Amino acid sequence: MRHQHAGTAAAEPEAPRRQIAAAATDPEQGLTAGQAAERAAAGYANLPVEAPTKTELQIVRDNVFTFFNLIFVVLAVCLLFVGDFRDMLFLVIAVANTLIGIVQEIRSKRTIDKLTLLSAPRATVVRDGQVGTLPTDKLVRDDVVLFAAGNQIPADAVVLTGEIQVNESLLTGEPDAIVKRPGDTLLSGSFVVAGGGRTQLTKVGAESYASRLTLEAKKDAGPGQSEMMNSLDKLIRVIGIALVPMGIALFAKQYFFLEATLPHAITSTVAALIGMIPEGLYLLTSVALAVSVIRLARKKTLVHDMSSIETLARVDVLCVDKTGTITEPGMQVTGLVPLDAEKFSARSLETVLSAFYAAADADNDTARAMAARFREKSVWKADRVVPFTSATKWSAVSFVGHGSYVVGAPEFVMGQRYADLKDIAEEYSAQGERVLLLAKYDGRLDGKALTGALTPMALVRIVNKIRPEAPETFRYFAEQGVAVKVISGDNALTVSQVALRAGIEGAERYIDASTLESDGDIARAVEQYTVFGRVTPNQKRKFVQALKKAGHTVAMTGDGVNDVLALKDADCGIAMASGADAACQAAHLVLLDSNFASMPEVVLEGRRVINNIQRAASLFLVKNIFSFLLAIITIFATNMPYPLVPLQLSLVSALTIGVPSFFLALEPNKAIVQGRFLHNVLKRACPGGMTNLFLVLGAELFVAAFGFSAAELSTVAAMLMSFNGIFVLYQVCKPFDWKRRILWCAMTLGMVGAVGWFGGFFSMVPLTFQTGLVFTVLLLLAVPCQKTILRIMGIYSRTRDAVKVRLKARRRVRVLPED
Repeated sequence: MRHQHAGTAAAEPEAPRRQIAAAATDPEQGLTAGQAAERAAAGYANLPVEAPTKTELQIVRDNVFTFFNLIFVVLAVCLLFVGDFRDMLFLVIAVANTLIGIVQEIRSKRTIDKLTLLSAPRATVVRDGQVGTLPTDKLVRDDVVLFAAGNQIPADAVVLTGEIQVNESLLTGEPDAIVKRPGDTLLSGSFVVAGGGRTQLTKVGAESYASRLTLEAKKDAGPGQSEMMNSLDKLIRVIGIALVPMGIALFAKQYFFLEATLPHAITSTVAALIGMIPEGLYLLTSVALAVSVIRLARKKTLVHDMSSIETLARVDVLCVDKTGTITEPGMQVTGLVPLDAEKFSARSLETVLSAFYAAADADNDTARAMAARFREKSVWKADRVVPFTSATKWSAVSFVGHGSYVVGAPEFVMGQRYADLKDIAEEYSAQGERVLLLAKYDGRLDGKALTGALTPMALVRIVNKIRPEAPETFRYFAEQGVAVKVISGDNALTVSQVALRAGIEGAERYIDASTLESDGDIARAVEQYTVFGRVTPNQKRKFVQALKKAGHTVAMTGDGVNDVLALKDADCGIAMASGADAACQAAHLVLLDSNFASMPEVVLEGRRVINNIQRAASLFLVKNIFSFLLAIITIFATNMPYPLVPLQLSLVSALTIGVPSFFLALEPNKAIVQGRFLHNVLKRACPGGMTNLFLVLGAELFVAAFGFSAAELSTVAAMLMSFNGIFVLYQVCKPFDWKRRILWCAMTLGMVGAVGWFGGFFSMVPLTFQTGLVFTVLLLLAVPCQKTILRIMGIYSRTRDAVKVRLKARRRVRVLPED
């Protein structure tokens, strides 16, 4: 499991093991309860090498011992040194921020832990001769475990009985299924695509293959992060590096060159540094994401990877399978169509199909529907069974004295001879029905291509009911500008008809994926078509990769073992909990109620949290941009003191940034997220930050011209920042609703009250006629200044985009002659 918001924490080091020799175990009896307990106590349990979330102690430690908290403590000590207790209000805000972060992360952790427990993978195990299920972390070395299609292998094992086809692509990158027979090794992390059998676990916990890869990966690199969190990390890193030299330079300028008193020099330097620290920005992001996890949990959605919440907000293409997404999971056989009634009577067909499904494992919805329909008791003895796989699209059974039979997709069974059946098969496909072919096979069954003679016997008609809520769900995605691609292993015409009935836009544009021979064909098809039929698991993966390469943000839903590779490669993989456990483990999100109708709410949650974080982050950076630029100017400008004190910046931060940002971060917001996070935030923050800078510099010029006192300069500068911050908050709150109106009015009244009645507490002095006039004139320039900066930024942005378009056109012209 990958809960990146909490940071992946390694499990505690294992205690020294008491050596217990590996022993062959009877496949029918398994270990005894005593042997299993002995192995668990000796350290041979299949415990994960990663904890799903941080411990509560780790959450407290990581929120308290941060770089910026250390900076705050150092700055507080500096103020304590000069006896300036009142300006230490920022420390109270930092403590409150830390406590809020701890509480919300612990709430999020407890929610995830409960859901993880409910959806924990389980395995079918043999103990004391009884078959039962256990969570995979309760397995021990030498356990006998039964695997079937859809299972993910939780520990290294050796096959004891049966024949198992596994896919090891998540470990090795090789897409082809590998057949494992008795004596062969199974690697943890691979998954079963067909067949089944009994196995004995040989390496568990940290010794297993997947665990060793995980530990190696943790040495090489930390966990991946979303674009938003990466941007915040880079921003905070740059600020952290700049703080120390700028603080030293500011203090030196104030104390040595301007000959300010030590208390004044320290207070001014602390104010400048506090202004540059986005003290609540990272906290706000963490809290918003933690609250989002809790909200998604209430919607029965388990978050494996926190970065997927941001991805959801940016999704513009949603890939879905037909079965389990558009249609209900169960299938129903509606008819048996003999292809040669004289040669194969309905009765003989029933006999063959009953024998076939008595011998073959019903390990998927189609097989279960067939087994439920053809369930006569059979005395035929099978001597060879080839299980169904998504790659071959057929299964086969050879019977002693009765020959071999194949059941599967007509196109794949018949190959080039499919034209003989195409008209009749597509007659039913056009009605949205799935069609299987029963054929007699004159050849040896070895799991490879069918090279012997085939005699078509009958078509079996199967239907899926469309989910009642599907049309409304797909209508929502169309309205939101999210393109839906239906990627299915069924006949393309069948899938198209089902998709049309479900209301998917463009569903009449369909293609048979077996006709796509190259990656170039796939790249063109994913942009041109909506429905793809006869798709193999590896093709599903290539479709997702092609869409990503074309610049789309791709979400993929699935519930079967054939979806695992695509789920893993999608920007956001979403699995149904009722599906294969391999799919659930590969996905970023798991819908615990397996209800596709909840997808709109899940996408809306992603948009809400990211849009609101961007909105609130712009408030933080207004102050940071202003403080950073003013500090640089103060360092290099002659006879220019830093005009603000820490207490004034604490007031501005609280009423124009801190309190509003936490309310705004939890507001509804349905707009699709576009552009890069940091670019979007800076674009919103620059006008307010630059306006603050121009206004305060204007106040500095008036001080130089009319000889105002330092206290008057500090008062005018603080008031300009305060009320310009209210203007910025007004812009950020758009579009207004009743909650945002109340928020803005409350912050405005709070600011007026703080300045008007408690100005003395915030180191402000009463305004004289001259200073009041200066304040009024400069404040009236605030809105025109912001609009001018916005206009300049717009001109620059349009010019840059036009240049990019021209450069792309030139590159195209250069390439055309060579092509």
